[in-house]
Amino acid sequence: MQRYFIDQAYQPTIEVSGEPHHHMSRVMRMSVDDHVFLVFNDQTAIKAKITAIDSDKVTLIEVEKESLQRELPIHITIASGFPKGEKLELIVQKGTELGAYDFIAFPGESSVAKWDAKKQKKKQQRLNKIALEAAEQSHRQALPTVNFTSEKELIAGFSDYDAVLIAYEESAKQGEQAQLVQTFQVLEAGQKLLVVFGPEGGLTPSEIEKFQAAGAKLCGLGPRILRTETAPFYLLSAASFYYELQH
Repeated sequence: MQRYFIDQAYQPTIEVSGEPHHHMSRVMRMSVDDHVFLVFNDQTAIKAKITAIDSDKVTLIEVEKESLQRELPIHITIASGFPKGEKLELIVQKGTELGAYDFIAFPGESSVAKWDAKKQKKKQQRLNKIALEAAEQSHRQALPTVNFTSEKELIAGFSDYDAVLIAYEESAKQGEQAQLVQTFQVLEAGQKLLVVFGPEGGLTPSEIEKFQAAGAKLCGLGPRILRTETAPFYLLSAASFYYELQH
């Protein structure tokens, strides 16, 4: 069943226009009495029935609320140093499927990719579309957003989170595996975790020093060294196992 994210607060009867209207009426060729899932911006998700289709809007009425909880209990934001090629698209797509709450992209000191403001805006629009499609496909109840920021702004935002971790390959080499689990143990439902990942060249000692000075903690992600696009998936999968499969 098709799923649509609606940028409005929950209401039992709703009229939708724009892209959802186009997709329902023109792409899917839906008709009255067809059912869809609607997810509102307050994360209320409902099964709804189409009651009318007009040239510019579709009217729907709630059938029932979705009862299954599909979101991780903690909000995990993935911050990635600009990687090369289309790796960021992969991180956003699969990270959304795995439950990431938000994404941040920043120019790391080792980043090979250099995107000016115009290219960043275009890239951001594409990435948010990828997140939307992945959220619909994986039946998310929250729609992740993708934002671009400077490293300075990233660090300034550390205070917005209940915990900040830095995925650091040197920690993995030294066998450090406890920090991630310790962080999961102390975070409660609804709290926010930021995890920072470096680009292909990794994070520099200077960046690590600045991150730690701002309150971030280093953590290893198992004994193997992971690619920049693989590491976020490991982290999100570990969170799913800890919070969802064990409980």
